[in-house]
Amino acid sequence: MPTRRDVVRKARHENFPVASRLLPRRYRGHLMNVYRFARSVDDAGDETAPAWRLSYLDSIDADLTRLYTGSAPRLPFIRALAGTVEACAIPPEPFRRLVEANRRDQSVPRYTTFDELLGYCELSANPVGHIVLHVFGRADPSRFALSDHVCTALQIIEHCQDVAEDHARGRVYLPAEDLRRFGATEEDLVRAPTPVPLRRVLALQTRRAKALLDSGGPLAASLTGFARLAVAGYVAGGRAAVAALERADHDVVGRAVRPATRRLLAEWPVAAVGRTGLGRKAAR
Repeated sequence: MPTRRDVVRKARHENFPVASRLLPRRYRGHLMNVYRFARSVDDAGDETAPAWRLSYLDSIDADLTRLYTGSAPRLPFIRALAGTVEACAIPPEPFRRLVEANRRDQSVPRYTTFDELLGYCELSANPVGHIVLHVFGRADPSRFALSDHVCTALQIIEHCQDVAEDHARGRVYLPAEDLRRFGATEEDLVRAPTPVPLRRVLALQTRRAKALLDSGGPLAASLTGFARLAVAGYVAGGRAAVAALERADHDVVGRAVRPATRRLLAEWPVAAVGRTGLGRKAAR
């Protein structure tokens, strides 16, 4: 399981500021505890020996039960989460959905349609947005709906960036019907430079992510203070990552396509007022 130092290092490589230094220490601490949980669960599903993955995920779920029934958790990253759960009144359901997403990864390595992929994002991405809203005391159903658009977009963008890495783990998060539509094959996922048919698939997913970011954009404007600052940073990071994918012409195999800091900083104030991002193109 990742140490706190490992978590801080991984956070620096995310598309968005996980816990910006512009936030007060209490918020940064809560956000890093949540991120540590999410990373630890992902590592349990990705990096644990395959024969042990489901049992490890079961042990995480059991530790969540201990946490929410007043017993002492056994795993360090769940013990660290205890203070955040209590201070922010976060319910167990979004944490359990993250565990369930990693269980699904062990048995569902492919998705036929984009709608099926959206169903996966309901487990793997959207719960994080709900937790963040609880951290800032701004959790309500209308904001959850907007947050889901943002979090799903961020997940799709990451899938576009990591096609080769995901394939090495035996997973493909690009819809099979889109691969067929553009004549791309799974072999294209590991060919560098990225073959043109696969680039077209990635361009479609990027446009979809961009549209989702725009539809979820009003979330930041519905907030105030540090909550607005944090959420706008997540949206800005997603938009900067989209710009990076477009600038690279979706050539992602064998290279790291990451958002430019300058673009993220330019998008941040735009996202804070709920506007669509810089240099928009229509989604198809």
